[in-house]
Amino acid sequence: MAGAAETARKAERDDIRKRWLLSAPALLIIFFAAAGPLAIVVVYSFLEPGSYGDVRWTFSTDAWVSVILQRDIFDETLSIADAHVAIFWRSVLLSLATTVFAFLFGFPTAYFIATRPERTRALWLFLITIPFWTNLLIRTFAIQEVIRNEGLLNVALMKLGLISAPIQIIYTDTAIMIGMLYVYLPLMVLPLYASMEKLDFRLVEAGYDLYATRFQVLRRIILPMVKPGIVAGSILVFIPSLGAYVTPRILGGGRNLMLGNLIELQFGQGRNWPLGASLSITLLVIVMAALLIYIRYAGTGGRNHG
Repeated sequence: MAGAAETARKAERDDIRKRWLLSAPALLIIFFAAAGPLAIVVVYSFLEPGSYGDVRWTFSTDAWVSVILQRDIFDETLSIADAHVAIFWRSVLLSLATTVFAFLFGFPTAYFIATRPERTRALWLFLITIPFWTNLLIRTFAIQEVIRNEGLLNVALMKLGLISAPIQIIYTDTAIMIGMLYVYLPLMVLPLYASMEKLDFRLVEAGYDLYATRFQVLRRIILPMVKPGIVAGSILVFIPSLGAYVTPRILGGGRNLMLGNLIELQFGQGRNWPLGASLSITLLVIVMAALLIYIRYAGTGGRNHG
């Protein structure tokens, strides 16, 4: 019996060793491609900036202080960094607005697809995913051609006689939000559709049979049951919107900066790599907080309605 137990333990150890050996290439790739660069960014955030970019290997927390505060060049007193706070605020507001409008447009779209006959649903999903086949830069330029002063939207409104002069949309926060909404809308539609596809529409019919209004059916039956899809779609839209770079750069004209643009500016023209690194980690923390919220609420929704 003792020999059999020892043999079983040896076989288990060999199995564990084989699993680690098989996983080693993937673990090394994850470390060097993800954890390694992230560790470098963390280290850079605690160093001093070099004269022409790069860093000086002297420990300093000035970069972290500069995320929210700024030091007066004369008496070195600290005050709120208004520019950084404004960019943080703009980034969060635009990301939230994009998420809300993506839900307002994505929810009826997903509901429409989920209520189509099964033989046509694949076609509608195919049409939703077509924009992903095109490069993000090309899609952003396409939106620019629609909303610029001489673009499709203004020309159409002027020909219809609804406006007498072009509406200034381009190079505004509204233009950035429209661009991000167009780019990330499918990321809201697909999770919502995945939840609605599993929805038992007999419950909706039962609600109408019990004389519930459409709003009551929506609020008491549909929304609670598709809550995991709402949360997942909101996270999938909010996170990339928060770190967007291309869309604010093109549609904002370089004047309406968001977090991604501010980080690029520090690594480029600003030549302040530690500040850029600390801003990057700050953005990462915000994203992780959003993911934790998703895990908590999506998990709760899944247990309640699974």
